[in-house]
Amino acid sequence: MRRKRPFRRILFLGIATFMNRIAIGLHYDGSAFSGWQSQPHRNTVQDHLEDAIERFAGTRLLTTVAGRTDTGVHALGQVIHLDTELDRDKFSWVRGVNAFLPPSIALQWAEPVDDGFHARFLAYERMYYYALYTGPHRVPMIHSRAGYQMLPPGQRLDVDAMRAAAACLLGEHDFSAFRAAECQAKSPVKTMYDVTIRDDGNWVFLRFRASAFLHHMVRNLMGCLVAVGRGRYPAEWMAEVLAGRNRQKAAPTFMPDGLYLVDVKYPEPYQLPTADASASFFHGVFADGPDNGA
Repeated sequence: MRRKRPFRRILFLGIATFMNRIAIGLHYDGSAFSGWQSQPHRNTVQDHLEDAIERFAGTRLLTTVAGRTDTGVHALGQVIHLDTELDRDKFSWVRGVNAFLPPSIALQWAEPVDDGFHARFLAYERMYYYALYTGPHRVPMIHSRAGYQMLPPGQRLDVDAMRAAAACLLGEHDFSAFRAAECQAKSPVKTMYDVTIRDDGNWVFLRFRASAFLHHMVRNLMGCLVAVGRGRYPAEWMAEVLAGRNRQKAAPTFMPDGLYLVDVKYPEPYQLPTADASASFFHGVFADGPDNGA
């Protein structure tokens, strides 16, 4: 497909210029950051990224993101777009911007797109993974990169009950019961396409696919699913919480450490690279999900 180039006139110079729109894929370890969104006097992913882009491009460029991750949340498949007059090949964008980023943030790819592309509003599906460690003690090597639910030796989460509880979430629902008070979404109605739970020894891995997610929605769902897995509530309780639309009736918000934004999907004709989860906890866990670039 031939890429359209939006025509924009710079009036104060009396000249015309063409702007290129670039889509960019990001990985980041969110444990050291106060979330994605730029905030005064806070350490955010967006600020680090835009600073690095400015050093590469020679001018400040604003970014638009697919999903604003919270403090401590990671990304294997975050997507942004930006507009620039700079005419560089896509590999130069990756190498050049990465040279100015801290080790915990990295561009994975850059692709030219037409001006109809929008990282947030054009996305029709988002996918999160959660890595939950259930061993009897903390493991320093996975600190801040996995959630914990420490269980005595020999005890396990009831994963079958968790799966039964998750079944009621599929389809279109009002997810107000799992929405943060400060959520700015216009509607609490979202469509959940899939909740998959894998049990692997001391690990439980969860995958959530939906049209979009409310603020803290996955972490609030995790809190409820873990409560069911611990036997504190029956599986049927999840449906009652969902129908009640009352955040106060649900379990507390679960920790952010094990949560990863893994994939964002866009309609044709945007054939953007898929997320690569091969260097993460999730390598080989979900055979039909982003893994090894598949």
